[in-house]
Amino acid sequence: MENPTSRWRHRLPRTRGRWAAVVAALAVLVGAGTWTATADDSAPSVHRQDQMLKMNGVSVDTSYFTSGGTGRRPAVLIGHGFGGSKNDVRAQAEKLAADGYAVMTWSARGFGRTTGEITLNAPDGEVKDVSGLIDWLAGRPEVELDAKGDPRVGVTGASYGGAVSLLAAGYDRRVDAVAPVISYWNLADALFPDGVFKKLWAGIFVSSGGGCQRFQKELCEMYERVAVSGKPDAAARALLTERSPEAVADRIDVPTLILQGQSDSLFPLGQADAMAEAVKANGAPVSVDWISGGHDGGDDEGDRVEGRVGDWFDRYLKKDKDADTGPGFRVTRTGGVDSTDGAALKRGASSETYPGLTSGGRKIPLTGARQQPGTGAGQDATTGGNGGQDATTGGGGQEAPATGGGGSGRKAPDGLTQTFRNPAGAAPPSVSALPGIGGGLSQLSSLGVGLSLDFPGQYASFESAPLERSVHVTGSPTVTVDVKADHGDAVLFGKVYDVSPDGKQQVLPSQLVAPYRVTPAEQGKPVELTLPAVDHEVDAGHRLRLVLSATDLAYASPAEPATYTVTLDGALTVPTAPGVRTAAATLPWWTWGLPAAAVVIAAALLLTARRRTATPAPDPALSGVPLQITGLSKKYAKSTDRYAVRDLGFRVEKGQVLGLLGPNGAGKTTTLRMLMGLITPDAGEIRVFGHAIRPGAPVLSRVGSFVEGAGFLPHLSGRSNLELYWQATGRPAEDAHIDEALEIAGLGDALARAVRTYSQGMRQRLAIAQAMLGMPDLLILDEPTNGLDPPQIREMRDVMIRYAAGGRTVIVSSHLLSEVEQSCTHLVVMDRGQLVQAGPVAEITGSGDMLLVTTGTEVTEALVDKAAALPGIGSAVRTEDGHGLLVRLDGATAAQLVAELVRLDVPVTGVGPHRRLEDAFLTLISQGSA
Repeated sequence: MENPTSRWRHRLPRTRGRWAAVVAALAVLVGAGTWTATADDSAPSVHRQDQMLKMNGVSVDTSYFTSGGTGRRPAVLIGHGFGGSKNDVRAQAEKLAADGYAVMTWSARGFGRTTGEITLNAPDGEVKDVSGLIDWLAGRPEVELDAKGDPRVGVTGASYGGAVSLLAAGYDRRVDAVAPVISYWNLADALFPDGVFKKLWAGIFVSSGGGCQRFQKELCEMYERVAVSGKPDAAARALLTERSPEAVADRIDVPTLILQGQSDSLFPLGQADAMAEAVKANGAPVSVDWISGGHDGGDDEGDRVEGRVGDWFDRYLKKDKDADTGPGFRVTRTGGVDSTDGAALKRGASSETYPGLTSGGRKIPLTGARQQPGTGAGQDATTGGNGGQDATTGGGGQEAPATGGGGSGRKAPDGLTQTFRNPAGAAPPSVSALPGIGGGLSQLSSLGVGLSLDFPGQYASFESAPLERSVHVTGSPTVTVDVKADHGDAVLFGKVYDVSPDGKQQVLPSQLVAPYRVTPAEQGKPVELTLPAVDHEVDAGHRLRLVLSATDLAYASPAEPATYTVTLDGALTVPTAPGVRTAAATLPWWTWGLPAAAVVIAAALLLTARRRTATPAPDPALSGVPLQITGLSKKYAKSTDRYAVRDLGFRVEKGQVLGLLGPNGAGKTTTLRMLMGLITPDAGEIRVFGHAIRPGAPVLSRVGSFVEGAGFLPHLSGRSNLELYWQATGRPAEDAHIDEALEIAGLGDALARAVRTYSQGMRQRLAIAQAMLGMPDLLILDEPTNGLDPPQIREMRDVMIRYAAGGRTVIVSSHLLSEVEQSCTHLVVMDRGQLVQAGPVAEITGSGDMLLVTTGTEVTEALVDKAAALPGIGSAVRTEDGHGLLVRLDGATAAQLVAELVRLDVPVTGVGPHRRLEDAFLTLISQGSA
């Protein structure tokens, strides 16, 4: 499968000898930082089988993935998130299949091509469908069985798909292991926490499902009832609870890996805590992992998460006792910025066992906080670290003496009792999370950046003294208060801020709040409030600020105005999870990777240099041919009969821009690596300008390459990196043509800045300019437009065309078929390591049964209908400009079509084939695609 995880850039000196090549390579590696480890596409070829399965009154759209081999293997089911389809998890399915699993994905009811109503994982709906998929797997000859009709099977998925994995384990005893990701335990608790309606997330839920009409009738009626009233009723809670994993908590007793998001106001960490406690009580192995991202955005740690899921299944499905399933608890911590590239630093912390949400409680006394005057909606919220206003007040200049909660004017002398108002219509509301559109904002809290807003007179605030030493909060803080309302329920929203020493900056960890509904029966007596579970470091000198607000944007508050009185009854207890230890910080990879790589590559070059004595002599007949490949083959590692590339052959001429196309696993990256002399073919020959390619071959100095990025020295400027790279080649400075390359890069003043300040697109352009240094005769570009915006992509297209127009040759591998069609003159299409078709772009796209007919006058709808009704015509539609027809032939020839149109008095001005490269590409690989 073609999924390179790292990069290589390569050019050797033109005239220096064997030792010069070694020295130059070392200089490039150590001096210019252009080496990182490579991975080719030599993974097992994965086969995909798509089919619609009829079950339980619906048609379920499925995909089944397997790789080579005839032995039986465990199976894995992967569910998708709400609003998605099976296509969202295809990459993970292919990886697991390549790793030796039989993998099935499917679109849930109401999504993708699967029919039926959305029932929110009802036992007789989506959950029963999963059992039907397990039945199907039990009949597959390649799937390992524990008993007749009982396949060895694990289930994983994110969010909605994670919940169905837990439900499947509870309802179907054949499930052997599960790995839910950012999922829910009780959907009622998630959408109606403590009886408060999470209105924005619920609305997003319904809209992402296609609207209320797409749901089962009783679900739609429930949502509309609660949305209108603003308050969930008992029937609504019961309906969602029966479709939640908690309903079968006593039956989920299989090994369970729980991965929950810290940046998640939809399914917060408390949902994972309930999962873990229930499964642990059933005696099954459990591991909990708090990942960095979540439903509110941020880093989903995709590769690490998928790797850990794979290890979990290796241990409990493959029964591999050597598989490392990781610690009982792990949390990703973010803090600081990497000076080399500006990225947030992440480190893992772990403990042998899951500590829960209240371990190592530390009591921190609070007093009534001083309030700042402000006018609320008209003021700016703090964005952290910018010296802005205090977001608790929404406004702001200087601090004023304590005059009550949010400026209400009524407060006990010690500040422990505060009175504030719920405004009419609950507006304007406080702001915490931005459900579904946070874009990872919640993740920035660990970097000292926050976005929150509370309005004066609408909250109570209590604050600690400056902390004498730092505190790492891991879990849910708790506090006891006495709440009273002048009438009805009191609805409050609790949050704990991290306040800077000067009081001007405050951060709401993960942008999370916890809602509470305090009924009249509970008022006037101590009530313990559990605040949001977080993992957050509070530095020494900072203060903790507890805020209880009457409103929040994400939730439904009572529309009727009311007065609330809150009395603090004790200290704030924060969990510190003392058994959780943060991993030691690691050095940037380049401080050790480049020297180590230099040694390895030097040894490799020395070894291969000895073999060059047997290099075939140059072929004078090919001295003017940039590239000719003949009978090229490369087998997968440790395989005797499975090929990454097999019997490949094609030729590239001067002035051509050749597009190398193929699906993942086609062998493109393996081919390019052999072309650049990075790996040796098992059979066949590559000749560049008549010279056979071997590692370190002198002719490679005429080849420039860009393959998936470059490793620049981050502290140097863009220009300095290019100059240092060229110096390492040992070639004269005047041969670099560096100004031409910099003009192509189009970085302007940024060339004088350190590379660590560059965006991804800027680094991409700098890397492409580096590949063009010396104006090589053959330029190889692998995905050159990654990270570029549309204008930059258009500029890159023009660059390739101009570069080849000067008599040079460009080979470009890209997944942007529209760009390939516009920039390339010739194509090579590969699939499963073999050549499918090669030739001019016009020749490849010019076949097919779709014709474009242009006309001298505008085409009427009546004429379209007449053309579509002609014998041998499959369909006819009018072009966007109205002066033509797109006609699909179904038996008729082009000549017959023209004759019939003339008979209908159509002023035909031209007829020709019409097919996009995408259509041609999909047609070429349709029979052999994985």
